[in-house]
Parts: sequence; structure tokens; C-alpha cells
Amino acid sequence: MPRMIDTIRKSALPSNMMLFAARGALLVPPQEMIEILVYLVNHNKVFGPQARLTLAGWDEKSSHDAAADPATPKEVLDYLIDPENLRPVLLPVLLENPSVSEKFLMRLAVSATREQTEILLNSPRASRSKEVLEMLAANRNLTDIGARSVREKLSAMRAESGTVPAGNSSTSDGAVDVTAEIPPEGDAVASDHLDESADVPDETVMAFMSEHGAEIAAEGNKPFQPLGGTYEELPSPATEAPAELETAAAMSAGAGASPAGGVAPVTTHPAAPKKKSFVSMAHEKGSALKKIALLDVKGRINLAMKGNKEERSLLIRDGTKVVALAVLESPKVTDGEVEKFASQKNVLEAVLRAIPMKRRFFKQYAVIRNLASNPRTPIDVSLGLLKHLLIQDLRNLAGNKEVSDTVRKLATKMFRQKLDTTKKS
Repeated sequence: MPRMIDTIRKSALPSNMMLFAARGALLVPPQEMIEILVYLVNHNKVFGPQARLTLAGWDEKSSHDAAADPATPKEVLDYLIDPENLRPVLLPVLLENPSVSEKFLMRLAVSATREQTEILLNSPRASRSKEVLEMLAANRNLTDIGARSVREKLSAMRAESGTVPAGNSSTSDGAVDVTAEIPPEGDAVASDHLDESADVPDETVMAFMSEHGAEIAAEGNKPFQPLGGTYEELPSPATEAPAELETAAAMSAGAGASPAGGVAPVTTHPAAPKKKSFVSMAHEKGSALKKIALLDVKGRINLAMKGNKEERSLLIRDGTKVVALAVLESPKVTDGEVEKFASQKNVLEAVLRAIPMKRRFFKQYAVIRNLASNPRTPIDVSLGLLKHLLIQDLRNLAGNKEVSDTVRKLATKMFRQKLDTTKKS
């Protein structure tokens, strides 16, 4: 007897049954039900959004069993390990599943949150991999204790293999060992008051370039091509979406959040410190544009991580994805900048997808709100952010005609649920 998933692949199931499938209501084993839902998310535009919502709330035991089973189809494992779908409780078993490639562990090690770095350090499989540990050593979210643990494990591996004498900080080919050079993360530094004059270690830039080597090579000498035009950054993006400004203005004065557009309108009011020197800003950006235009991809990546705020504001709009993502990896980028990036429509979707994957940015409510209300944010990312919004922002989003119908419908549903809960309490 053919499995239900095979029938769905052949498009031989009636539409009412497809809706049941997207809701996870078919009478099939849990493992097959997860496979069906993932298939719908990846291949069915009509029922995929509903299937994604169902998967987001799928019961933990069935998800755990699927994540731990080496026989789980690759498409399902790829879905579970995708950073935008990854559940923290499933990460330990996914790391030990031999069907999950080591390349995934290496990618995760570079961009992992602090909690994920702890899980990686406790993973027997990750701890046995020199490549994974070297990538983990380049992660800025690693604690001082974690960094020491990584260095000790790598030193032991090299001493065992005889390639590097104990206590030597050089690799077998004479290169400096990156793990011995990476400085601990400055937890006490406020991210909105970072020192622009501080140097970013070359090792940090090189680690990023090494991780994205294939992408950099593929781009070749692609010139700087900003999304939206060369000088679009000078006017306020807020002028494109007056409804969003009205929403921001309706919020309480004590919220401390900036308008969704991220840049204040031009004004001559003398008491507005952020609005002065607009002409000089234009001159600075014009100079920065000339500088950036002379750089190749590697040069722009280096500038994205080491440059100043004006240069980052331009490079975040670079049409070359690896350059734009390098801005988010810069130790100098502030929460205020990222709050603005989250609301921009003239950035790549890859940038908007990457922002909430970083714990430092994800814990900033204004960033989450701006991402959820940005019509350019990928729909699956927006859906995952709605549960973090306050009731007033859900209400505003429910009436925002710029975002997709799916996002508005779910925002409306969650707004009503929270409103009912508030009334009952």
C-alpha cells in the first residue's frame, strides 16, 4: 500500500484532504506526518504557509524522534537544522545524528548563539571535530571559559597528531593559530556606545572570509551596486510608508522606540540632536561612496567589518550578499543601526533573514517589531516573530496593508487571542 506522502507528491489528494494534511490532521504515523508537512512547506504554495504554522507548534516528542533518527529523510533534517526553524531542544540530538553533515556543524559553529555554543561544546561529535572547533573558536558569542575549552581541545588534538608541539601557537604550515589570538567578547560594552576608533582584529575578518570563501570567489570583482540607487540613503525611508510612522506615533511616549523607518524626518528644530548636520552627513556619505566604489568584494567586506557608521549604512545595501552580511558581523555595529536596517526596504532579504538569527539583535524589541512590519522581510521570518509582539503592535500589523495577507491574518488571530486573555484576567 503506497504511503500518503507518495500520494501527495503525485498531487492525487483532494483539496479538502490537502488542508487536513497541512493542519497535521491525517491518520498517519507522526514521522510520516512531519515528512508530509515539510514537503508541503517546500513544494506547495497554497498549503505551505499553513503547514509551516503546524510545524512550528508540532509536539516535541515526535520532533525529537525525527531529529534523532538517522533514517529521517534528508529534506526533513534539512528543515529541522535550518537556523530559522531550529528548536533549541532539538539541537543536541541533531548534532549527534550521523545523517546531519559535518558542514552544518561547521556553519553553526561560526554563527551560533551563546546558548548554542554551550551545546556544541558539550556535543561529543562536535568536540571530536578539529574543523568544527576551529570554526567555533571564531565565534564572538563564545564565553571566556568556552574559548579556553576550545583552545585546550585543539591543542590536545594537535599534540596527539604531532603536527604542533605543545605550547606552540603556530599551525603546521607556519600560520598563526587563530584560536590563540581571538579576544574574549566584551560583554560589559553597551552596543550602542561602541568605540568607532577601536580596531577590529584581522583574525575576525579572515574568519568571515574563510567561512564565505566560495561565495567571495563566485562574486569575483563585482562592483558596488546598492539596492534602490546610489543616493537613496539620504532621504528618510519613512517617507515611503506613512502608515508605519502613524503606527509608531500612536505608541506610548515612554516606549523609547524609534519610528519604523529608522531615520527621523529633516527638521530645523534646534533641540533635535540627531537631525542636525544633515548636509555634512550627505558630504560624508558622498565621500564614503567614492571610497567604496574603488573596492572589490574583499575590500568591501573588510570595510564592512572595520569601517565607520556611514560606510556600514551604505554597505548594508550592497547587492552582493556576502558584503551586506559582513556588516552584521562587524563588532562595531550598534543595536540602533540594526534597528534601522530591520525596517529598510532597500536591503537584501538575506539581511533581514540574518538579523533575528543573532541573539544580540533578537533580544531588542524594536528590531523584532520593525522586522515583522517590514513587507520585505521573508514571510516565514515574519510569522515566527509575531508571537514576540505586544498586543498594540499586533493590532497595528493586522491593519498594515503592505505586509502579506498571511502575516496580517495571523496577526489578527493572535491579537484577538491576547485581547481575550487580557479581558479574562
